[in-house]
Amino acid sequence: AAGGKGALRPAPAVPLAAVGGGRRGGMDLSELERDNTGRCRLSSPVPTACRDEPCVLGVDEAGRGPVLGPMVYAICYCPVSRLADLEALKVADSKTLSENERERLFAKMEEDQDFVGWVLDVLSPNLISTSMLGRVKYNLNSLSHDTAAGLIQYALDQGVNVTQVFVDTVGMPETYQARLQQRFPGIQVTVKAKADALYPVVSAASICAKVARDRAVKTWRFVESLQDVDADYGSGYPNDPKTKAWLRKHVEPVFGFPQFVRFSWSTAQTILEKEAEGVTWWV
Repeated sequence: AAGGKGALRPAPAVPLAAVGGGRRGGMDLSELERDNTGRCRLSSPVPTACRDEPCVLGVDEAGRGPVLGPMVYAICYCPVSRLADLEALKVADSKTLSENERERLFAKMEEDQDFVGWVLDVLSPNLISTSMLGRVKYNLNSLSHDTAAGLIQYALDQGVNVTQVFVDTVGMPETYQARLQQRFPGIQVTVKAKADALYPVVSAASICAKVARDRAVKTWRFVESLQDVDADYGSGYPNDPKTKAWLRKHVEPVFGFPQFVRFSWSTAQTILEKEAEGVTWWV
C-alpha cells in the first residue's frame, strides 16, 4: 500500500547505473514492468559520431503534474553538425502532437541511431511521494533538477562529447541555469521556459519522455492484488473529473491507494482524509 511505514526512502541524487538498454525498434520497458516501485534508466546505444564530434543535448520531462503514474525525464543528443537532420524530422513539443505522431517520430529517431541518442529516467509514483513526504523533504523541483543533472552526467560518462545543453525549465530559469552551469563548467548551458517549443533537440527529448510515459501507464503492473481495476482513469491530472472518480473508487480504507497513485498530491490526500480510516500512532 502507498504511504505506509515501510515505504522506500528517497533515491540518492547521484547518477544511477543504467538498468536497461535501448534497442533498435523501440524502448525496452521490461525492467520497469518487473519493478515499478523505484526508478529505472533506459538508454539507446551511443552513436560513434556522438563520441567523435561536438554534440548538442536537450532535456525535458513528461508527467510532472499528474496524480497518477510515473514522471519520465529524457535527454536526446546529436552532433551539432547533424542538427539540421534532426530538425528535418519535424520534431515538435510533444504536447502539440497526437500519440500516433509521437510514436512515428520516435520510430524515426530510432531509425537514425547513427547520429541520434537518448536516455530516460523513469521515476515511479512511489518514489516521488516518498521523496516529498520523507523526514528529510526532497521536493519535486529538487528531484527534477537532480534527475536532469544526473542524465547529463550519464551522457558524459558514456563518452558523449556534449558541448551545448538546452533545458526546459523547472522553476526560475536563471537559478536553474546557474546551478547547471556551475556543475558543468565546460558546457554551454541554456535553460528557458518553453524550450521544448524553441529547440529541436529539446522537442526530441520531450517526445522520448512522453512516449515512455504513455507506454509505462498503458502497461502498468499493479503490485497490489486488486479486483477489477478500472483502466479508464482519464488524463491522470488532478483536475480531471474522471481521474478523481477513479481515485475515489480505488481508495482502500486501511491501506490507501495503489502505488500507481502519487499519494503526496493534495488531490489524493483529500480523498484519503474523506474516504480512509484515521490512524493513531502511539510513540
